[in-house]
Amino acid sequence: MFGAVISVLFSMSGWIGSDVWLASTQWLLVAAVLALFSIYLK
Repeated sequence: MFGAVISVLFSMSGWIGSDVWLASTQWLLVAAVLALFSIYLK
Protein backbone atom coordinates (compact mmCIF):
# COMPACT_ATOMS: atom_id res chain seq x y z
CA MET A 1 0.00 0.00 0.00
CA PHE A 2 2.98 2.29 0.60
CA GLY A 3 3.90 2.13 -3.10
CA ALA A 4 0.38 3.17 -4.06
CA VAL A 5 0.60 6.21 -1.77
CA ILE A 6 3.96 7.19 -3.29
CA SER A 7 2.48 6.82 -6.79
CA VAL A 8 -0.41 9.11 -5.90
CA LEU A 9 2.06 11.69 -4.57
CA PHE A 10 4.01 11.49 -7.85
CA SER A 11 0.77 11.95 -9.81
CA MET A 12 -0.07 15.05 -7.76
CA SER A 13 3.37 16.49 -8.47
CA GLY A 14 2.79 15.80 -12.17
CA TRP A 15 -0.58 17.53 -11.98
CA ILE A 16 1.13 20.58 -10.49
CA GLY A 17 3.46 20.67 -13.47
CA SER A 18 6.63 18.63 -12.99
CA ASP A 19 6.26 15.02 -14.07
CA VAL A 20 8.59 12.53 -12.39
CA TRP A 21 9.57 9.75 -14.84
CA LEU A 22 5.92 8.99 -15.79
CA ALA A 23 2.95 11.20 -16.59
CA SER A 24 0.46 11.85 -13.79
CA THR A 25 -2.24 9.62 -15.31
CA GLN A 26 0.26 6.76 -15.59
CA TRP A 27 1.13 7.20 -11.92
CA LEU A 28 -2.56 6.84 -11.06
CA LEU A 29 -2.66 3.57 -13.01
CA VAL A 30 0.45 2.36 -11.15
CA ALA A 31 -1.21 3.30 -7.85
CA ALA A 32 -4.34 1.33 -8.75
CA VAL A 33 -2.32 -1.76 -9.70
CA LEU A 34 -0.20 -1.57 -6.54
CA ALA A 35 -3.29 -1.16 -4.37
CA LEU A 36 -4.93 -4.19 -6.00
CA PHE A 37 -1.79 -6.28 -5.48
CA SER A 38 -1.56 -5.25 -1.83
CA ILE A 39 -5.17 -6.31 -1.29
CA TYR A 40 -4.67 -9.55 -3.25
CA LEU A 41 -1.50 -10.56 -1.41
CA LYS A 42 -2.96 -10.13 2.09
